[in-house]
Amino acid sequence: MPGPEIVGAHLPPLSERVAAPPTYRPRHPLVAEWRPVTEADTDAVLAVLRASDAVDHPNYLTTREELADELAFSFLDLERDTLLALGHDGAVLAVGSVLEPPRQVSLVREFMNGAVHPEHRGKGIGREMIAWQRARGEEKLATIETALPGWLVGYADRRAPDRERLLAAAGFTAVRWFHTMERDLAEPIPEVTPTEDVRIVPYAAELADAVHAARDEAFLDHWGSQPLSDEQWESLIGGTFAPDVSFVALAGDEVAGVILCDVNEDDWPGQGFSGPYISTVAVTRAHRGRRIAPALLGAVLAESARRGWQKAVLDVDAASPTGADSLYTGMGFVTTFGETALVREY
Repeated sequence: MPGPEIVGAHLPPLSERVAAPPTYRPRHPLVAEWRPVTEADTDAVLAVLRASDAVDHPNYLTTREELADELAFSFLDLERDTLLALGHDGAVLAVGSVLEPPRQVSLVREFMNGAVHPEHRGKGIGREMIAWQRARGEEKLATIETALPGWLVGYADRRAPDRERLLAAAGFTAVRWFHTMERDLAEPIPEVTPTEDVRIVPYAAELADAVHAARDEAFLDHWGSQPLSDEQWESLIGGTFAPDVSFVALAGDEVAGVILCDVNEDDWPGQGFSGPYISTVAVTRAHRGRRIAPALLGAVLAESARRGWQKAVLDVDAASPTGADSLYTGMGFVTTFGETALVREY
């Protein structure tokens, strides 16, 4: 894969390639008002997202901390980049946002997040929301002077096919597939010894900056990945982040790899089991191929089993350049669910 200084070098600036569309003003007979989200709406928005989660992917639920972090990001303009659909009784029927992370090394991404309350689906509200998101995303891309590829990105759990159909109808193409994988902790956990002299140590706050840098370096050649801003990083290691079941591989004083986990007991009833969610597995490119990743996985699995938990869960890009799918299968993980990434490229 070309390095970030090469990708997009032959392109003119996005501002020359993307024409800003007219401001899109959604209309729907069931919606009395379309307006931006405010901080005061956090709980009402969370209620819509939680109701959607329960239908689309009951094994993982949006947390209030995740939502509050997103609404507080300095790079999210609540007035211009968020939208609520309010019914005639004042209830929130749908919510949407267009989020542009700031660290754009090789790609500019506009993430289209949100949901329609399950009680109000199939009536055209989602179509209007996505039309607004697409127009707002293109409006944002049209202001960017950098010569990089631009993407509008939406995700659809494969248990929620209506979401994928809505995005496809709006001109998005399914381009990447992700697997959710589970590992039964009652099964034997292999002991893995790296072929490099590294120490596997528990995550500690004093390692945060080095772990952040290592994570960003390791993901540079992963599909669509860009470095995390400091705000995104703080969100990743906040909320349900579990430092006591997260580990770092040190080669001397250098971070060679990291595995980060969340523990959200609110997810356990919907999952049907207890255990951690492995949010990040990263080995820097200079240290790959030395069995560091399976050693980190083994540390998490062993600690989770020691605590009496039942399964570990993670998500993986089915076409990961590091062969992560095979790695996890070899460590006893099996695929359960899936998610599709849909993109409009500019």
